[in-house]
Amino acid sequence: MQGQPAQPGFSDRSSPWPVVAAVLVGCWTVAVTVGTQTGGWLTDQVLLSFGRDRLGWLWPVLGLATVVLAGTPALLLAVLPRSGAVRATGRAWLIGALALGVLTLLRVVPPVHHEAYLAALAGAALLSALAVRWSARRWAYPGLVGSVGGPAPTGDGDATRPEATGNGDATRPEATRDGDATRPAATGNSEPVGRRGRRTGPVPLLAVAAGLALLLPWAWLGALGGLLETVLALLAAAALGVLAATLLDAPFWSPFAVGRPPRPARLVLVGGLVAGVALLLLAAGTGQSGAQLPALLTLPPVGFALAALWAAAWRPAADPAEAIRAGRTATGWLVGLAALGPLAFTDPEEISLLLVGTRDIPFWVATAAGVGLAVAVLVAIGYAVLLARPTARTPNRRVAAVAAVVLLVAFGVVDLGPGQPGLYGERLFVVLRTQADLSDLPAAAPGRAGRDARAAEVYRRLVTTAEQSQGDLLRGLNRLRLDPVSYYLVNAIEVDGGPAVRAWLARRPEVARVLVSQRLRPLPAPAGQNRGSAPKPTGPEWNIRQIGADRVWSQLRVTGTGIVVGSSDSGVDGTHPALRAGFRGGDDSWYDPWDDTRSPTDQGGHGTHTVGSAVGRDGIGVAPDAQWVGCVNLDRNLGSPAHYLDCLQFMLAPFPAGGDPFTDGRPERAPQVLTNSWGCPPIEGCDQRVLRPATAALDAAGIFVVAAAGNTGPWCASIDDPPAPYPDVLTVGAVDSQRRVAEFSSRGPVPGGSGKPDVLAPGVEVVSAMPGGTYAALDGTSMATPQVAGVVALMWSANPALVGDVTRTRQILRDTATAATPTYRSDSPSDACGAPSNVTGAGQVDAYAAVRAAQQ
Repeated sequence: MQGQPAQPGFSDRSSPWPVVAAVLVGCWTVAVTVGTQTGGWLTDQVLLSFGRDRLGWLWPVLGLATVVLAGTPALLLAVLPRSGAVRATGRAWLIGALALGVLTLLRVVPPVHHEAYLAALAGAALLSALAVRWSARRWAYPGLVGSVGGPAPTGDGDATRPEATGNGDATRPEATRDGDATRPAATGNSEPVGRRGRRTGPVPLLAVAAGLALLLPWAWLGALGGLLETVLALLAAAALGVLAATLLDAPFWSPFAVGRPPRPARLVLVGGLVAGVALLLLAAGTGQSGAQLPALLTLPPVGFALAALWAAAWRPAADPAEAIRAGRTATGWLVGLAALGPLAFTDPEEISLLLVGTRDIPFWVATAAGVGLAVAVLVAIGYAVLLARPTARTPNRRVAAVAAVVLLVAFGVVDLGPGQPGLYGERLFVVLRTQADLSDLPAAAPGRAGRDARAAEVYRRLVTTAEQSQGDLLRGLNRLRLDPVSYYLVNAIEVDGGPAVRAWLARRPEVARVLVSQRLRPLPAPAGQNRGSAPKPTGPEWNIRQIGADRVWSQLRVTGTGIVVGSSDSGVDGTHPALRAGFRGGDDSWYDPWDDTRSPTDQGGHGTHTVGSAVGRDGIGVAPDAQWVGCVNLDRNLGSPAHYLDCLQFMLAPFPAGGDPFTDGRPERAPQVLTNSWGCPPIEGCDQRVLRPATAALDAAGIFVVAAAGNTGPWCASIDDPPAPYPDVLTVGAVDSQRRVAEFSSRGPVPGGSGKPDVLAPGVEVVSAMPGGTYAALDGTSMATPQVAGVVALMWSANPALVGDVTRTRQILRDTATAATPTYRSDSPSDACGAPSNVTGAGQVDAYAAVRAAQQ
């Protein structure tokens, strides 16, 4: 481009086609960026909902695609047109696309390791800023490293020189000694920065005020994570601010301010629009999958506010270097604070389709983003009117400082008032090497008494092993004030801590491994109670009739009397007419480790529905005269290894409210049958082995454990989330009213050779209880599982000598099951799952045949 000096700004004498090209490239860049980011998040969520693993290559590929699709036209804008403004536009968008490509690579870090991701984000953003500054020098683009108002024209035509006017609305560049910077003429503002030391001028303070205003919706509707997570989010946001300040430096803004006469409105409207697209690219790389979506809304309008602030920085400056510092500092503060909200006040794992449909985290994140967008637009308009009118004067430092202080106080008041103050970080689940030896338990007498004696011995051994092996570690954890909580059903401890504590624990000889135990961040308002809209049943539902439970009641006169079914789920509405009479009662029949409620309640409805299918009356439950006890292991449809274990421990040895599971457990009060319509995937912190000692101990205690296969079919080998793959639980798949395996029902094979699923039960359009005395028809293996638990309750009620004989009971259920029709993902042999039994198990349970066999 030698010998072809760039035209200053969008020159009226130049061809309009470069401007048209810039507009088209900008629209293309926005479409590509928003499309790839939304599509990537939706892909992650669909895989999660189907129980599939994350695609580790997804985000690097999407990042590369964005670099190519958005960066290529930006590169052409940066080198081909003669217009300096168009070239500045292309440079900014090209650098933004490259930065997005780098930042997107970091999403290979699993979301469960959020602290590691934030640390990597901070480092990558700082390195990117250094690379941009180094490349500016390398390419002989001095404006990025020292100019204000635009560098003086050079031979390559890449810089422009704004002309002065008499109204003080633009800068008058005067060449400095080194020719690398220009000096705007001073105006009549009473606050000439640079002559009073290095005090913070009004422009950075106005940027701080605007940034705090953008944080207010997040302080109101969001919640912070742990201490380390919050500190790292601050560092990452600061690093992103530095990157934005390096990208949107003085030479970026200069071409948009030139002209005869200079027009601040053009700087704000055109420069702000171009800056908004550049910030959109940076926002797309800000945060794990999901957290970047609100940033896509709130960051782009900040470009207009930045344009107004740069106009204000240039107007009063008598010292060019001070004006540069003011503009850069303002950019860093405003972008950093705007990015802090989504990074610090949301957990990306909770921005999930699994929680869509309720007033949960996705709803509140969307609300915060919408309010943030409105605030950003208002700030942009207000600053444009305040700072970019031809007759506007920059507020003096005192006014700007008062505005910043007022917004800071408002932030604190909102966070401590309607917000959710405090830290809500994840915890660590420490699994010890030593686990209780239950291999030599004495033979149990048949029936309830034998089962109770066996459960008591299992409880004693588990507690003894935990107490003997956890002592030294607990003393160290207490000294560090890490709030340890001990477990015995799996010999484990849950503690506070981040990556450093995790590394220290992993090196200890008594520790087998350390997992992340998820904790949900609080909501600004209750999510509300899910209710059903189905009519009240008037007789046995179709699923009850299909498995023959109604014939057991009418012909065999067995309804489940004397058996207790334990439910670990979202809770139970204990006031529901179909469930109220079945609650066992006493001080050891309900436990809520999430919210410490003291009576059976349920917000989500999932637990009420499953208990209703097991023991509900009015035609919805298989064993209507059995009793139930409950525990809350799911809060807002999410769990953690520790809380899943809380409930399984409670089922082995119930304890009174406020009691100590180690000393106050009552194994003789353990329910005989457990229904578990849940699974613990890696995103909640579980690995394949974590709950294995728990189900083995329950099996040894003579407690029959039924678990849902999962809803991740029709893929083969999709029974993979604990406890469904374990050999000592009865794993249940789902069929429809035609006895066809539901497509969503998970399939085997599972590692270790166990045949899964074991049996099937109706799981499509199953009507059961919902909170508030309502009813609903739901689908899932969750709906099938409690029906099998109800069949076991009928069997043991019919033959009390069979109570505790888990092995014989499983065999009867398999032997008496009836044929079901398998379904497959496709006709390909690879989708046949090895054998039909990996899809259908032994077939659909037959309650009538199973109870008859139990009686014999």
